[in-house]
Amino acid sequence: MNAYLGAHGIATVLGQGADIVVTGRCVDSALALGPLMHEFGWQRNDYNRLAAGSLAGHLIECGAQSTGGIMTDWKQTVDGWSNMGFPVVECAEDGLFVLTKPDDTGGVVSRNSVGEQLVYEIGDPRNYYLPDVTCDFSNVQLTELAEPNSVLVEGAQGKAPTDSLKVSATYMDGYRATVVSPVIGPRAAEKVHMISTHQLERARKVFKKLKMDDFSHVHVQALGEHESYGPHAKSKSREVVQWLAVRHKQKEAIDILGRELAAAGTGMAPGCTALVGGRPKATPVFRLFSFLYPKSRIEVSCTVLDKDSQTFQGTTTESVPSTAQVAEQEPAAATATPVQQYSAPRCSLLSVTEMSETRLEQIACMRSGDKADSSNIGVLARCDRCVDIIREQVTAEKVQHYFDHLLEPGSKVERYELPGIGAFNFVLPHSLGGGGITSLRPDPQGKGYGQMLADFRVTCSSSPCCHCKVTV
Repeated sequence: MNAYLGAHGIATVLGQGADIVVTGRCVDSALALGPLMHEFGWQRNDYNRLAAGSLAGHLIECGAQSTGGIMTDWKQTVDGWSNMGFPVVECAEDGLFVLTKPDDTGGVVSRNSVGEQLVYEIGDPRNYYLPDVTCDFSNVQLTELAEPNSVLVEGAQGKAPTDSLKVSATYMDGYRATVVSPVIGPRAAEKVHMISTHQLERARKVFKKLKMDDFSHVHVQALGEHESYGPHAKSKSREVVQWLAVRHKQKEAIDILGRELAAAGTGMAPGCTALVGGRPKATPVFRLFSFLYPKSRIEVSCTVLDKDSQTFQGTTTESVPSTAQVAEQEPAAATATPVQQYSAPRCSLLSVTEMSETRLEQIACMRSGDKADSSNIGVLARCDRCVDIIREQVTAEKVQHYFDHLLEPGSKVERYELPGIGAFNFVLPHSLGGGGITSLRPDPQGKGYGQMLADFRVTCSSSPCCHCKVTV
């Protein structure tokens, strides 16, 4: 079990002269916020500055993802993929910062590249919970500067953190294996499902003789047949890949399945070419269980090593203070000036003549990711006209219907708006089949969900949009 610590311990040892800090599990953004707290002397209730520093950490925590990596408009950066630049944040004491990247590197820093990362793997943008601060990113503004690959980020606001820390616990829960095998020819997807059915049946016959339980979970999919899209699938491919994933509490059961796979090569459908990686090996399944734990019951130890004598200078131990203790010990932070809201870059197209149906990707950028068994999809409008279209037509109910085949029964999609950058965040609970290494799906972290939503159909003007630079 690991408690997600914040930035204060990092700032503490930097203040004691440490050059390098080695920490246990902490939130990703703390690696940026800790040095900023140390450098600028930010206090524990300088909430707006702490939120700004946390946002800086959030934007750079995934490396090249904020400099054009995996962005919707990937063709803008493809020439630089072999030399992608990683992000740099240049921070000021008041919390404003510029995100850029080294010269002569690939990628791009733009409103869209930064905006996509801002909405990545978050829930309610008004209440993004961290150990040091509760962040409000809904009114953040992104301004492209005259200097190439430079975006000014401002407007993050913060309030008191909660009195709890998140704890992640993992525990052993059996074994899993995945069978990957190309299948070629007419009705290839049908072959995949029939082959998988009979491979499983062969293994189950052995289970019955040995009085073993059945597989606890099975997932079969024909990759290349658009089956991830459910009712929105369109392909009838003659070349697909069998994806057969199973879970069982006993390692021996996985080994039995591995032996029974070979029959497909000579005794089942034509067109089976190979087992990618050979017969699958059983790997342990570690399930995740997350919960909240009171800060008052967790102590953080900070130890500093003398760089000359290689001896420990000393260890300090302190409890993580509660919200009430922070307010009592330190002066109140100054009230921030509210950020002026805007939707997105203004579009100069004033008249709307013809209406037509098009893909959502034509008017927005998408980015998706996971939080345990839930996924989020951030949708960033390309201009102010597009904001209105998304608000009216891409509702939580329609997105839920679109992904209903991937959601557990009873799951309800929620939509949040970020008016500062003209974006919307959709949270899809229980949409990943368990998520992470627990899931048997080929996309266990929802990385493709944003790309799937790119095909969502909207109705808008057929006139060219000045900011989208595409026909919307």
